[in-house]
Amino acid sequence: MRFQLITWNIHKGIGGVDRKYRPERVVETLRHYRPDIVLLQEVDDGVPRSRQHRQVNLIADALDMPYRAYQANVYLQTGSYGNAILSRFPLDDVEHIELTVPFKKRRRALVGRCHLEGRGGHSHTLWIVNAHLGLAGFERNIQIRRILKSQVLARMHDQTAVIVAGDLNDVWHGQGKRLFLPAGFHPATGPIRTFPAIMPMRALDRIYFRGRLRLFNAHASHSELARRASDHLPLIAEFEMV
Repeated sequence: MRFQLITWNIHKGIGGVDRKYRPERVVETLRHYRPDIVLLQEVDDGVPRSRQHRQVNLIADALDMPYRAYQANVYLQTGSYGNAILSRFPLDDVEHIELTVPFKKRRRALVGRCHLEGRGGHSHTLWIVNAHLGLAGFERNIQIRRILKSQVLARMHDQTAVIVAGDLNDVWHGQGKRLFLPAGFHPATGPIRTFPAIMPMRALDRIYFRGRLRLFNAHASHSELARRASDHLPLIAEFEMV
């Protein structure tokens, strides 16, 4: 069974160039690709700058994606922002991996299990880990190790389908090569430049996978609308459960 996954730091729906809050640009960009699973970072919930929208529901409802999970990581005077998973497939066993490093911004990874219905009614299990890692190299090293050593991944068989993706802030792909690959993960995207969206120079966003998954293609969106919707470009990858 094939499915399409998108990971995107949506910058609260605020354009990277005009600084205007236009969530419809995020929705239309995602709708164009018709994804089955969406991993979002910097998602607002009840914040005045984004009209106090609960963005996880606003976006999921607009895309007719019935299953969603939100993780509040940074609490503001009013509201919060964090990570979200949207899915066309049933989503359960939502968990959180603590990634906060002392004296740094609070960060966690959002984990969920998707149930994909294959041919003949056969069900496939896919675990998703959505993360927004820190800006400092030492911070990301600690955070990736926490993901890999978490109880969520530790209890899985090495052939269980797992995708770890998000805004990993891994500019030079160093942490990914050094930590994810020895743990059996494969890079789906490599150093595809996604930031800043208007003229991408840095490959901050990544997708890694392992287990019973086959990658067909992966690329960044370069549509004019995507360039204006956020300060990051979305990454799109198509997989097949095997």
